[in-house]
Amino acid sequence: MSSDPAATVTRHLLIRGQVQGVGYRWSLVEAARQRGVQGWVRNRRDGSVEALAAGPADAVQSLVEWARQGPPQARVEAVEARDVPTSTEPLAGFAQRETV
Repeated sequence: MSSDPAATVTRHLLIRGQVQGVGYRWSLVEAARQRGVQGWVRNRRDGSVEALAAGPADAVQSLVEWARQGPPQARVEAVEARDVPTSTEPLAGFAQRETV
């Protein structure tokens, strides 16, 4: 990760635990919007939640830290966060996507 907190980064997140049916996606969208992070979140059929977050490094890191806790009803067991190349798809805001 870049040492410049204003540098733009893109991270792929995979969140495991009791994270479906507890408002996790909606809460993640709100947390991302509050931080000015662009991207998307979706449920996966294996029970995990997947997200792509892009924005200033410090804002994305703050969102990753939020993801480790999630909303009060969630029980997060693990968050895998990896840097990915800056997305070529246009990201506007932070959206919920269909389950995959």
